[in-house]
Amino acid sequence: MSSTEPAGSGPNAVIPDATDTEHSALRRVIGGRLLLFFVVGDVLGTGIYALTGRVGAEVGGAMWTAFLLAFLVAVLTAMSYLELVGKYPRAAGAALYINRAFGIEFLTFLVAFAVMASGLTSASAAARAFGGDYLREFVTVPSVAAALLFIITVGVVNYQGVAHSVKANVVLTCVELSGLLIVLGIGAWAVLHGEGEPSRLLEFREGDAIPVLITSGAALAFFAFVGFEDSVNMAEEVRHPHRVFPRALLTGLTIAGTLYVLVALTASLLVPVDVLGASTGPLLEVVEAGAPGFPPWVFSFIALFAVANSALINMLMASRLVYGMANERIVPRVFARVQPFRRTPWVAILFTTLLAMVLIITGEVGDLGGTTALLLLCVFTVVNLAVLVLRREKVAHEHFRTPTLFPILGIITCGYLASPLSGRDPQQYRTAGALLVVGLVLYGLNKLVLRYSSGAGSSGANRVS
Repeated sequence: MSSTEPAGSGPNAVIPDATDTEHSALRRVIGGRLLLFFVVGDVLGTGIYALTGRVGAEVGGAMWTAFLLAFLVAVLTAMSYLELVGKYPRAAGAALYINRAFGIEFLTFLVAFAVMASGLTSASAAARAFGGDYLREFVTVPSVAAALLFIITVGVVNYQGVAHSVKANVVLTCVELSGLLIVLGIGAWAVLHGEGEPSRLLEFREGDAIPVLITSGAALAFFAFVGFEDSVNMAEEVRHPHRVFPRALLTGLTIAGTLYVLVALTASLLVPVDVLGASTGPLLEVVEAGAPGFPPWVFSFIALFAVANSALINMLMASRLVYGMANERIVPRVFARVQPFRRTPWVAILFTTLLAMVLIITGEVGDLGGTTALLLLCVFTVVNLAVLVLRREKVAHEHFRTPTLFPILGIITCGYLASPLSGRDPQQYRTAGALLVVGLVLYGLNKLVLRYSSGAGSSGANRVS
């Protein structure tokens, strides 16, 4: 299904530039195993721990079908990302690919801003989820205050450096994996003892056709899969990215997808969908139904770590994306400033942390999560198109090449799930629209500053002459 493409030769050969080499201002400290944990830890987390019930309420007991469809759509786009990150191993990710493919500055800015905003909305959703039913097993505090303190702590960890952040991710990933394995173990135990209702696994909510229900659920369930694309923004900090990325990304995504489908089956088997849909801690409902003697605080503790890991990785991605955008001169160069001792992009980290705090104050978990999926599905549609366009451009090194059918199917499926035809909540379009308006304002201000700086420089040169 894949191959490596040799360096160009003859008239189509290109001379390697900074985009195609192993050189980077950032420190390459991530190997294959760390990257695998990064992918798994980024995909697992808030989506499955907080929104499983909402998917069930959307689809019915057969919610696993929505997770399966969302997984297949994610794999199609992941294959496109693998080809692109192999050709252009830089931190800017989707923004770099769109700029290479179309050369339209305004489109590049919109894509870059949408990806960054999706990381921030995802992290903010995780922070808001942190103050839900799982936290209430320990203490009752204002959810917004808890979320703000939480996101500040994540920013401090991010500032410590990518090596600290990714190694912390390894620990957190193991913790959140243990939580899902507990759910699956409890489900297996319950089935062996004759508990649960297997007939629910094939039940769909009344009122709409089954394909509409599945795609509507997948449009929401896709939020549980976002995160795999974050890994490409770590390309400048990965050793030998063209060799490491394919195995790590596909393996990590498959692990997450398999766990999601199994957890969805278990949840539907043990708990009615109306109970799941009404809870902000749906997997806690599953644990309490399948194993009443299991200490609920233990699972809640694990769930909080899972949510924390989602926020950490998304904030890590967002800050590196801003750094990459600055290097590509899409945003002011100040965001490319690196702390001399820790080698971390401290200005980008501060900027993204402040934006996340604003989102936490103004948004809710469901709105932020749905907006994340919507923004990324729009971006993925364009990225899949960019793969086909960039086939004409050769690079002087080997890289992964995905079958042509995959990006074509990716364009169709991502575009459909992002459209109103999928049954997506209209509120998500309003939230995404508001974020993009902010982006347009920032774009205009940045252009004015650049124009003024250019004019001031020209005037100064004339006065000197």
